[in-house]
Amino acid sequence: MFEIVKKELLGPKVYRMDIVAPRVARKALPGQFLIVRVGEDGERIPLTVCDDDKENGIVTIVFQVVGAETSKMSMLEEGDCFADVVGPLGNPSDLVYEPIEELKKKKILFIAGGVGTAPVYHQLKWLHEHGVDADCIQGARTKDILILEKEMAEACGNLYFATDDGSFGIHGNVCVALQQLWDEGKRYDHCVVIGPMIMMKFACQLTKELGIPTVASMNTIMVDGTGMCGACRLMVGGEVKFACVDGPEFDGWKIDFDQAMQRSKLYKTEEGRLMLALEEGDTHHGGCGNCGR
Repeated sequence: MFEIVKKELLGPKVYRMDIVAPRVARKALPGQFLIVRVGEDGERIPLTVCDDDKENGIVTIVFQVVGAETSKMSMLEEGDCFADVVGPLGNPSDLVYEPIEELKKKKILFIAGGVGTAPVYHQLKWLHEHGVDADCIQGARTKDILILEKEMAEACGNLYFATDDGSFGIHGNVCVALQQLWDEGKRYDHCVVIGPMIMMKFACQLTKELGIPTVASMNTIMVDGTGMCGACRLMVGGEVKFACVDGPEFDGWKIDFDQAMQRSKLYKTEEGRLMLALEEGDTHHGGCGNCGR
């Protein structure tokens, strides 16, 4: 059992939890994810790591209540336990493997949207601890749903806020903010974007226009988290990939976001899953128990 030692409401239906999981904390790297289960019969919920405290054996998750299982998670209190915390899973950020001195030479930008701020924070913190300061644009519809502002500011070189309604920071979405920074003379060598798929799609389109190589995290489409269900199948540069085992981060310029978004909608219904299985053949992946394969 994995005890919750801290619980915090970050915003409307968005929670942060610190969980005792020493073996996971010891191995976790930025970009990787966990799978948690509330109870023995609970659903598997994949969540990208927000933070880790290796000394005290703590991993931090941030999640938004969007359904029954995450609603059950939100009802857990400090002192309660998760039945399972499995990880770390997936591939770490490519930045982890670059020589630190080379990273220090780069102008790195992160673009965070919504709860995508949580995995961005893990990467920013890791870079900061290694003497690399990166900039970040943190976006939200309105000021009230921005999360982790203080933590993000401490881990960033420069932190820029963008709100759709103009209630805080730059008036507009993250693309408006990036274009404004670019017009002011800001230049970047590398970009990492994490957030809602529609935001990542347009952010990647803009960074391609500006010539900033970009990595996008597709953690939002993962379901099973082990490559068995096929929910996170996507096309990257014309090749079939699965976010949970091949990612979750990919070259943002090569991701077919339109197909990924359409596929995610279809995958939510039984008829949609059957159609995808028919269309995708052997690349669909079986094992989910829903497609009769």
